[in-house]
Amino acid sequence: MLEKMIEFRWHGRGGQGAWTASELLARTALDEGKFIQSFPEFGPERMGAPVTAFTRISNEPIRLHCAVYEPDIVVVLDNTLLKSVPVTAGLHSDESHLIINSNEDPVALKQRLCVAKGNVWVVPATDIALNILGSPMTNTALLGAVAKVTGIVTLEGIAKTLKVKFKPDLAEKNFSVVKTAYNEVKHV
Repeated sequence: MLEKMIEFRWHGRGGQGAWTASELLARTALDEGKFIQSFPEFGPERMGAPVTAFTRISNEPIRLHCAVYEPDIVVVLDNTLLKSVPVTAGLHSDESHLIINSNEDPVALKQRLCVAKGNVWVVPATDIALNILGSPMTNTALLGAVAKVTGIVTLEGIAKTLKVKFKPDLAEKNFSVVKTAYNEVKHV
């Protein structure tokens, strides 16, 4: 049971599936009986341009309709954005989580990004996706990391959502990505 509304901000590049990951998380939470919002914010609409997506999940109806400015969870699909996008903006409490697609040591990353509050989690999402999918599509790997870090949705729920969203073989491979990331995410 959620004690409060949880707000997510997803950072990626056009074509990497940040909004799709946000939608998959929201759809899973909805199917598990929660209230949700999921929406993107696009800048220049082109492949590779930075994009942001947002997810809200609550046990109560959500009446807020704006971007997420003080997220509880920030998810970074592409670690090259760490140099150009203020991904840590708005992280506001010791319970905040920054989840990054990275092979870097989470302690070193937390220091480098000057994260004063909250936890930094890393998952080698690109490596996982390349190994299982044969492409660097990291969104479902980050979804697995989110499930582990927050416990906000179940792996079983994600499996059901993937079966609705993708063809059977792709759903199975993506669920393998989710489970692998779930098991490999680590934090400070």
